[in-house]
Order: sequence, then structure tokens, then C-alpha cells
Amino acid sequence: MHRGRGVLICAGLLQALAGLGQPSDPKALDLKAPVYEVVSVRPSRQGGEGNSVSTEPNRLVMANNTLLNLPFNAFPIRPHDEIPGMPSWGRTAEFDIEAKMDDDLAAALQKLPQEERWKKRQLMLQAILADRFRMRFHFETQERPIYSLQIAKGGIKFKQVAEKDAGHGSSWGPDRIEVRGGTTANLAYCLSDTVGRVVRDDTGLSGNYSMLLKWTPEERQSEDNAGPTIFTALHEQLGLKLVPAKGPVSTLVIDHVEKPTEN
Repeated sequence: MHRGRGVLICAGLLQALAGLGQPSDPKALDLKAPVYEVVSVRPSRQGGEGNSVSTEPNRLVMANNTLLNLPFNAFPIRPHDEIPGMPSWGRTAEFDIEAKMDDDLAAALQKLPQEERWKKRQLMLQAILADRFRMRFHFETQERPIYSLQIAKGGIKFKQVAEKDAGHGSSWGPDRIEVRGGTTANLAYCLSDTVGRVVRDDTGLSGNYSMLLKWTPEERQSEDNAGPTIFTALHEQLGLKLVPAKGPVSTLVIDHVEKPTEN
């Protein structure tokens, strides 16, 4: 999953998967509403050691995460978007979450493409929010300025990797983005957080890639040894470009949420 704040409605998510009694092809399973078999949510006992998110084929472990952190791993929203309806305790109270899925479900998910597998695991975290936090929500959509991520003249400058050979993950900061064995949609997500505007992936690329992007932030461009801006670096290092556009932007709005009881 994405970094802690990090790397999605309610009633239907809590249905148990049918037909998990016997191992089978993922197409034979109902993967529309996958759920974890066992879930533990407790107030964090680590206190101030930083939050983390760890995924294994059959488990999810989240330490020191506030409610504010969770939607950014459960929904396709930017890591620093405002979430109307977020309670004050949702920004301060920290929780440890451990969840384990049925072995047959884990096996079925592993047979799915990486992007589809990630979407299913988002649904499973949504189910935890709905069940343990009693979270109810809706999305509001408005037309806003966005960026369109496109292939620049000359073509891409990064290589495709086989999914089985890739070390998956994304990390980003004020002057660097690294996507390991991910998609251009993963890159667009990281760019969205960095440029402060939704970035839509219009590259048309569907493979898994490893991409490294380095730049000098705008506030440091006046320095003597300043490197390229993020826009220039994107073109020079990856062969991509950001084109201003307009498009629908969804905002997650929380209608109801409760502090979970310890189990």
C-alpha cells in the first residue's frame, strides 16, 4: 500500500465472500466485496514512533495510524486532500490494525494483476472502516483544474519490468518520486500529491515499470546549484509531461463515523 498517511460502499461491503470453501480460479470467486476473515483494531500502544502500513499476501498490519490516515489507503484520493466530516479525534487518536484474510481469498487475489489486486485490498480496508468505525460517506464531484499526464515527444525513458521480478512500492517527498514495479497510474497518484492538483493518467500505458524522478522544489530554484523543476525533470528523466486540463474531481465526505471499541 501507499506510504502511511500514508500506499477503497458501505452495506454491500460487509457481505462474506461466497464459495471460499475450496481453492479455485479467481474468476470463480465473488471478488466484488472481499473482506478480511479476522480483524483487530486497538488503540495504539506505541505512541509517537511514526505510523506504518505493511501488507503481506494474506495480512494487513497498520501501526500508529489515525483515522485521517486510513482513507488515503482505502480510496483513490490524494494523500493531502481535505476530508469534510473528519472528527477532531480522527486527527489525533492512533490505532493499531491487524487483519488476516482467508487462505483461499489470498490465493485468488495473488492471481490478479497488481492494479486489480490493490483495488480489492482497498475494498477490504473500506469494509473495516464501515464495520469497525461505523463509517458512512459519500462523494461530491466538481469540475476543477487538473493535470493530464501524457507521453512527451521522443517517447518514454523508463523500462517495463516483469511483475514477478519487480519490488513493488511507491515513495515520494518534496524532491523525489520513486515507483518500483508499479504503473503510470501510481506515478500520477504521487505527482498529484506533489503538484497539489489531481493528475489524470492519460499515457495509455498498462505495464509495470520502475521510475525514478528527482527535481529541485520551486522554493529552492533561486539557489546556484538548483536542479530542474518537477515539470522539466518529468520530461528529461521519464519522457512524460503534465498538460493543464479540467476534469471531474471527487471529494470524500464523511457523513458518520465512530471511535471503534477495542477487541
